[in-house]
Amino acid sequence: VQLQASGGGLVQAGGSLRLSCAASGQTFLTMGWFRQAPGKDREFVSRINWNNGSTYYLDSVKGRFTISRDNAKNTGYLQMNSLQPEDTAVYYCAVTLGSYLLWLSENYNYWGQGTQVTVSS
Repeated sequence: VQLQASGGGLVQAGGSLRLSCAASGQTFLTMGWFRQAPGKDREFVSRINWNNGSTYYLDSVKGRFTISRDNAKNTGYLQMNSLQPEDTAVYYCAVTLGSYLLWLSENYNYWGQGTQVTVSS
């Protein structure tokens, strides 16, 4: 599976961005979004089941971020609203063929290249 992430940028606190992740190649079960801030470990943000659309979020982004998918375009999205400086990170999309422990990055098989999100205060 090849993944192409896009949509990052610089935004002021309280602003919004929408990340996209276009997938090609074989089918997969789940698409996830992770982020990594400087000096920190990669962190799970959200994931969506590609078949039934079920979603799950990191507590700190609940109510602000929305993950979605367009099966026809084979593209996933992460709509990020009310962004805060602590959301600043490189955001990565990833997909997995599995269905267990989906908050763990090591359980994802394929990764996009990452897109920088910077939120200024």
